Amino acid sequence: MQAILHHIPVMVEEVLLYLKVKPDCVYVDGTIGQGGHSRKILSKLSSEGKLVGIDRDEEVLEHCHQEFFTSYSQLSLYHNSYHNLFKVLQSEGLNTVDGIVLDLGLSSVQLGSENRGFSFSKNSMLDMRFDRSNGKPAAQLLQKLSLKELENILKNFGEERYYKKIAYKIKQTPDLITTTDLKKIVQASTPPANRNKSFARVFQAIRIAVNKELEILDKFLNNFIECLSPNGKIVVISYHSLEDRIVKQSFKKLKQDRLLNILTKKPLQPNQDELKKNSRSRSAKLRAAERI
Repeated sequence: MQAILHHIPVMVEEVLLYLKVKPDCVYVDGTIGQGGHSRKILSKLSSEGKLVGIDRDEEVLEHCHQEFFTSYSQLSLYHNSYHNLFKVLQSEGLNTVDGIVLDLGLSSVQLGSENRGFSFSKNSMLDMRFDRSNGKPAAQLLQKLSLKELENILKNFGEERYYKKIAYKIKQTPDLITTTDLKKIVQASTPPANRNKSFARVFQAIRIAVNKELEILDKFLNNFIECLSPNGKIVVISYHSLEDRIVKQSFKKLKQDRLLNILTKKPLQPNQDELKKNSRSRSAKLRAAERI
């Protein structure tokens, strides 16, 4: 197993502020990753409290097993997707929880991996799956998609200006198997100025499609309210406008239905001190709400 990179949790103090963790209550970290937020939550729980950690990525879950299980008896870990929260809680004999946190960003394990394909700065196989036991790797998905489907993915999920040219070149490249292969296509399709932004947008768009990220977020937001106790809190950290818009609209609808109070009128963003320590947090937006 490769060395685990140190992961800095994003806006951890803000997460704790809005969750209002109580020692004997039950919380869910639906994207536990390397456990940055969970560690802080666990530190506030008594022996009567509980934290349920969920992640689609077995590699980061294995890290959590190694990191936490000798220290915290209050933690249960599940290899699953957060949109299956109801089923996970059933496995724990629970109906509702007192707080939920979702951090929708990538972990340092994923970004630093030499074989997962998440980062355009590393040459690796073009996989991009969070859960490598399910779904098609990015390289296979790109072969399967029609030109129109690929154009829509790059345009809608990446908001990439040169989406048509990039999509056409991808479909003309049958042996596209590595991140370097994909980078070469983007290089050949875009002007040099701000090209790193094009790399980021294209990799983001394909990753979202591979993992059905927006579909899963939408399913979760349509159902999580039934799993949240009265006065229970939910905190969601998103990293691009598509995710943030879905969260904003969902919270707004639940407020109109008198099921939720919105605690953040505008999304919170990292302060300057955090940005200096963790540049990856720069695009993060936090929204929080409370079950009525």
